[in-house]
Amino acid sequence: MHKFLRYGLLGLLVVALALVRFFEHELFSDPLLEFYSSEYSYSEPPEFNTMQVIGTTSWRFLINSILSLAIIWLAFPSPKTILFSLAFFGFAYVILTSLFWFFITDIEAENYLVIFYIRRLLIQPIFVIILLPAFYYQKTIVKEK
Repeated sequence: MHKFLRYGLLGLLVVALALVRFFEHELFSDPLLEFYSSEYSYSEPPEFNTMQVIGTTSWRFLINSILSLAIIWLAFPSPKTILFSLAFFGFAYVILTSLFWFFITDIEAENYLVIFYIRRLLIQPIFVIILLPAFYYQKTIVKEK
């Protein structure tokens, strides 16, 4: 793939990740978006359907994961890299969603911050920010040897 085409596609994918964040209120019906954008530490959590919140969060995780995997594939076009990334995203999804479900089913004020950070890991493309430098570092280490 031509270098400029690859960089252009990477740029478009990063813009797509930003658009998911920018249009989050229109794309996802998540009652926790408004809850965590207010003074949540002093307020009661909104009434919500747990499965709907898990579903919305999972849908957003899937969209961000697909875009993140495409970014990783364009940056490091190796089957081993993409398989590791798929396994990483899958493992992270299972663990984080299980924890999210555990804390959200009986939501208590002392768990608001824990739920906030677990949810943040699920709905934001943080893993691509972690994996890209890690793959770059691994690639430079392999070149040195």
